[in-house]
Amino acid sequence: MDCFFGSYLRTEAEAQQKSKLVSFRIPELGISFKAPFEGGKDHTDFASLLALLEFIDLNRKLFGDKSLQIFGGNLRIVEQVKTKRASDEDFVPFLAKALKYQQKYRYSLDWTSADNNPALRPD
Repeated sequence: MDCFFGSYLRTEAEAQQKSKLVSFRIPELGISFKAPFEGGKDHTDFASLLALLEFIDLNRKLFGDKSLQIFGGNLRIVEQVKTKRASDEDFVPFLAKALKYQQKYRYSLDWTSADNNPALRPD
């Protein structure tokens, strides 16, 4: 089952609001999630990936024994998970959580362009 994650700037955000949205989509199930978030690009993308993985964990019945193929547009995040090495000390706890979920669900993680990532569409 294909799953997508990412983050992007909120166009409608006011100055006092969080300026970004973390997002994931699971097209096969018709699931879309977005939440306001504040942080750097890698922080928000890691938050998106972890939100997706937590959703999968909390809704195991929806996924059963299906193979999970996860796509994200941030190559730095994809590479950190694939190599199991954080690029910065700040990302060590995020990476540890992503790897813990990977042991539990055996998902694969790959890069996709923004044009092919439905999690980055504001609709």
